[in-house]
Amino acid sequence: MILPVYIYGHPILRKVTRDIPADYPGLKELLADMYETMENAEGVGLAATQIGREDRILVVDLNALNEPALKGFRKTFINAHIVELDGEDETMEEGCLSIPGVHEKVLRKNRLRLKYLDENMQPHDEVFEGYKARVLQHELDHLEGVMFTDHIQGIRKQMIRSKLNRLIEGRTNCKYKVKAAPKR
Repeated sequence: MILPVYIYGHPILRKVTRDIPADYPGLKELLADMYETMENAEGVGLAATQIGREDRILVVDLNALNEPALKGFRKTFINAHIVELDGEDETMEEGCLSIPGVHEKVLRKNRLRLKYLDENMQPHDEVFEGYKARVLQHELDHLEGVMFTDHIQGIRKQMIRSKLNRLIEGRTNCKYKVKAAPKR
């Protein structure tokens, strides 16, 4: 089932998520819905907060990018926590399903070590580099209540302020289902 993507300004996007138990009810259905929602919106990653859940779950599928090095990278990350963040600093443009129409350059490390459970609740301790590390950092930020726009400073932040305010007001033009912030 395709779920609505919560848009910038909705309070759930600022919540810090909680680890889920091994017997989490409806997990397989939720994961299927998350992948379907992400694919429908033409995204490469989706965190549970983006569909209104406070659970520490995210899904990533980089196959749509048609990059040989990313082919086959379709993973579920449950109760994921960064163990180590290192490598070189790299700046790259990012966008977000929860912040439609906004794309900005963000500085991130190009390597991270992550402990997580897969969709079968099997533990992993894995290192990710390059674009995979970037996407994971972006999605893991969501699980900590952080948006990619929080990494933007100075004049660039001021330049996107009006776009962000329109999203807070619920004014967006998306091709996918969205849920705006409740009216104040």
